[in-house]
Amino acid sequence: MVYTSTDNNFARDAAEGLVLIDFWAPWCGPCQIMWPILEDLAKDMGTKVKIMKHNVDNEPQIPSAFNIRSIPTMILFQDGKPVEKIVGVNQSSELKKLIEKYQ
Repeated sequence: MVYTSTDNNFARDAAEGLVLIDFWAPWCGPCQIMWPILEDLAKDMGTKVKIMKHNVDNEPQIPSAFNIRSIPTMILFQDGKPVEKIVGVNQSSELKKLIEKYQ
């Protein structure tokens, strides 16, 4: 399952375990390509990682805090700390390898 991240729930949701947050916008074509990839990744990874999407237009505070300038940008958090940042469209297999480095 892919969850929704907001400026209000971000700190709580990224605080524990592995959390991959995709910063996106509805008008962004590459962001739309990432949607099914992240859905598949969420199914494959199960409870090993929490996958969230954060709309940069509706919720600009957190993207600004992490200096998000291009979308899609994904940040992998481990126990609330950013450990990896990926920009652009990535395949599920690449994201899986990245996540597995931190398990």
